[in-house]
Amino acid sequence: MSDKVFPSSKPTAMAAAPAANGGAPATINATTNGGTTKSHLYNPTSRPPYRPQPYHRRHRPRRNYCCCCCFWSILIILILALLVAIAGSVFYVLYRPHRPSFTLASLRIHRLNLTTTADSSSSHLSTLFNLTISSKNPNSHLSFSYDPFVVSCLSGNSDVFIGNGTLPAFVSNSKNETTFKGVVVTTSSDLDAETVNSLRPDLKNKNGISLKVEMDTKVMVKMGGLRSKKVGIRVSCGGVKGVVPKGKSPSVANVAGAKCKVDLRIKIWRWTF
Repeated sequence: MSDKVFPSSKPTAMAAAPAANGGAPATINATTNGGTTKSHLYNPTSRPPYRPQPYHRRHRPRRNYCCCCCFWSILIILILALLVAIAGSVFYVLYRPHRPSFTLASLRIHRLNLTTTADSSSSHLSTLFNLTISSKNPNSHLSFSYDPFVVSCLSGNSDVFIGNGTLPAFVSNSKNETTFKGVVVTTSSDLDAETVNSLRPDLKNKNGISLKVEMDTKVMVKMGGLRSKKVGIRVSCGGVKGVVPKGKSPSVANVAGAKCKVDLRIKIWRWTF
């Protein structure tokens, strides 16, 4: 029996083609099973596919926003303060506003008695004063509208309350002076031991008792058709010297050194300044 020789089943991958014009043989890629030939050549004209990149938004730090807000807030406040200062300066130059002035023209003491029981368990104070008060408006374009006054009389050294009264509401026009006569200030009250100990040395002083008069009210300023809000003021008149009257004749206090000053009274919640 003779052996049979079968041809190889693997096709030749590459076949040499006859060379043209005597050149070297070219190599041709061959495919099996009828497959197509794939070209691996680089095409320089082809563009890579566009792939959109994710957009990352840059966030500014919160500190920058806070700094900007603080800067603009401070700048606006400074501008407003500058405008108010300019308006106030123009108003002052044009109108020259002045505070109203008050004068304590006279003070008569009709009664000033401090009585204490035999056992010193209680003390009673009885007073009666008669005042003359003047108010002057030195402004040419401003007028003042006052609410009723609460008039208080205190001892000048110990600030012990020794009488109160009232003054009616009135309007003080420009360059006008208003005088009130016969303003009654009185009290009849019991005092505790501490208050009596503070007041008794003033009553026994040979040079007389030092007195102080305070008046509290609210005032509204008018300038033509403009009106301000009501603000509290306190008029304090110190430097009054009086003596305790003897008998039924009243004693006249010395008001030559009395000076009255006007202060604003600003109330914030429960406190008054």
